[in-house]
Amino acid sequence: MVREQYTAAAEGTHIERPENPYVYKIGIYGWRKRCLYLFVLLLLIILVVNLALTIWILKVMWFSPAGMGHLHVTKDGLRLEGESEFLFPLYAKEIHSRVDSSLLLQSTQNVTVNARNSEGEVTGRLKVGPKMVEVQSQQFQINSNDGKPLFTVDEKEVVVGTDKLRVTGPEGALFEHSVETPLVRADPFQDLRLESPTRSLSMDAPRGVRIQAHAGKIEVLSQMDILLHSSDGMLELDAETVCLPRLVQGTWGPSGSSQSLYEICVCPGGKLYLSVAGVGTTCQEHSHICLLENN
Repeated sequence: MVREQYTAAAEGTHIERPENPYVYKIGIYGWRKRCLYLFVLLLLIILVVNLALTIWILKVMWFSPAGMGHLHVTKDGLRLEGESEFLFPLYAKEIHSRVDSSLLLQSTQNVTVNARNSEGEVTGRLKVGPKMVEVQSQQFQINSNDGKPLFTVDEKEVVVGTDKLRVTGPEGALFEHSVETPLVRADPFQDLRLESPTRSLSMDAPRGVRIQAHAGKIEVLSQMDILLHSSDGMLELDAETVCLPRLVQGTWGPSGSSQSLYEICVCPGGKLYLSVAGVGTTCQEHSHICLLENN
């Protein structure tokens, strides 16, 4: 502990100092002083280097009051000029391009766009990969410019809202289950074929089925039976000529008869056969054909 003595004396007063005074030097001297100067110099060098690095980063990243490089901060959000690469997920409410250019999203693997709810769960996903485009959502819909639904898909049905659905494949369209449509029509000068290679073909309508061929013929082929059934009405064949070339014919009339007129007879089971026409009906004479049908 340093003891200091202050003495106030008038001018001309002689003060005698003690013979053995104790003198204490205040401050840092020797190697401690040199270390302090060296530490201050080191801090100054680090400060200068940090300042230089900060200026270099600002220059390289193109920082400005409006933003950073091609990224500008506007009142509507962020505006990015040129191409940009994102190494991690990008979260945004809206992404759109300039008026005079298109928006391009590309990746070496795939591009995935997710929609999440307030709890962070994915409610919709669009994934564009090198081999497949995958959409995961409760409903997928494509609209026209005026907002009209053109194509809608959900878990229950697929709806095509256009006026005409055209299938251009050479093999046509393959349906594994039923098809409901008001009209099936082929292209002009092309044949329309409705075919079931291994099973049956059924056409049902509550008010009838209408088949028209304005410039050709209608051909119905089947490996087994062809059934024309009307639950409430009649079956009408309205044409200038109705040909049934392969009907079973009954025996001729008496020998020497040169008549070639026949009448069509119907068995109780619905089978048709021909019988030589006479003054009256001759179906009873050849009714044994119906017995052959049962056998």
